[in-house]
Amino acid sequence: MAGSLAAFLTTAYVPQTYKTIKTYSTSSLSLPTYVMLFLGTCLWAGYGLHTGDVPVQASNVVTSVLAGVILCLKFRAQPSEQAKPS
Repeated sequence: MAGSLAAFLTTAYVPQTYKTIKTYSTSSLSLPTYVMLFLGTCLWAGYGLHTGDVPVQASNVVTSVLAGVILCLKFRAQPSEQAKPS
């Protein structure tokens, strides 16, 4: 039950991914945060595969894909779109 709820709650990244795809604006998104999120969820998905825990696998694969899409857009952003150092 808790695993299924956790898997459902990973849809929290869908609105951010949708908005980022629609606007192509990534300047307000933190690159280190999304790199860490992507790597962490990839590791959790691997753990889920190793243990056979389907909810862990599913939720982390979905989140990895969503974070990966945002990272791709972040890396492809025009220089004028990227945040300027302060």
